[in-house]
Amino acid sequence: MSRLGGQFAGIIRVEIAAEAEEILARELAGLAEQGLTVVTRQGGPEPTVSRLAALELVGLDRPGIVRDISEALARTGANVEELTSACESAPMSGEALFKATITISLPEGCDVGAVRRELEEIAANLLVDISLEPLEVLA
Repeated sequence: MSRLGGQFAGIIRVEIAAEAEEILARELAGLAEQGLTVVTRQGGPEPTVSRLAALELVGLDRPGIVRDISEALARTGANVEELTSACESAPMSGEALFKATITISLPEGCDVGAVRRELEEIAANLLVDISLEPLEVLA
């Protein structure tokens, strides 16, 4: 749960019997009368994670950096596990500098090189420097 853009947002994962899905969907839709927006998605099997990688990026701050990086990662099948970001003043110019450290999981068969190439393609447009290094193999 988090507060985003002045709004409260929460995500929950629920497992229910197939025969109860319709009832739950109807009950959740009823929450709109109380001003709540509920979005439901049917899940599938979780992809098998075989590796983690560390992604670091630094560049001039501007809207959309996290969105564009997330979209690029999604295209490769990678998933954001942890993201820490901050804005600081650049040493010489004082301009807002965006820095992020992101731990990503790579599904089985996902090539780190392919992920790196995907990120490098958008790095120039984002005006950020990107580094991506494998971390560990998970059991």
